[in-house]
Amino acid sequence: MTPTPRILVAAIPAVVVLTACTASRKTAQTSQSPTVAITGNVAAAANAKADSNRYAFTEADVHFMSGMIHHHAQAIVMSKLAPTHGASSTILTLTGRIINAQTDEIRLMQQWLRDHKQVVPEPNPMGMKMKMGGEEHVMLMPGMLSEEQMKQLDASNGKAFDDYFLQFMIQHHQGALVMVKELFGTPGAGQDEATFKLASGIQADQETEIARMQKMLVASKLGIPPQ
Repeated sequence: MTPTPRILVAAIPAVVVLTACTASRKTAQTSQSPTVAITGNVAAAANAKADSNRYAFTEADVHFMSGMIHHHAQAIVMSKLAPTHGASSTILTLTGRIINAQTDEIRLMQQWLRDHKQVVPEPNPMGMKMKMGGEEHVMLMPGMLSEEQMKQLDASNGKAFDDYFLQFMIQHHQGALVMVKELFGTPGAGQDEATFKLASGIQADQETEIARMQKMLVASKLGIPPQ
């Protein structure tokens, strides 16, 4: 039976409501899809990038990274002398840790400079190259050994090498702590997440190693066999 005009008119609002509901559900699903997509590693990468850009880096950050590359380079050169200079087993263990840790940190610092479009220096155990008065000079960073001290270390052997190494590496580590202190004491510096974590890690590690080396040096002076 053909519906009356009144029934047709009544049916139209129902169709409109049904269509609107369907469209609303589709819109809701579409609007939710980006949230579903940003998960897992993608979200972690996005968050990490946002964190790294939260604070602007400063000239002091660049100076710290560049200087510490050279500072670490000298510590590695010093440590690599141990196997050929009759070092004790405890010194060999210590130097092995220094080489591994500081090699990794040099790579991190070089990558940080690269990521921030800065000059990436080649590690120089003699210090940082600086231009003064139109001439290039090599400047030792705090705590770095002089050329004479490096010769003293290289000329020693056995127990004498152990004692010189401990004495000079304590000096070297204390210089690194000075560099960290200068970084955090500079307004606006050390706020970049990577810089803060690296500098804080260096401070914690080298404070611990200084305490350990001081005990080792006292024991050596007293003639107590290394444990």
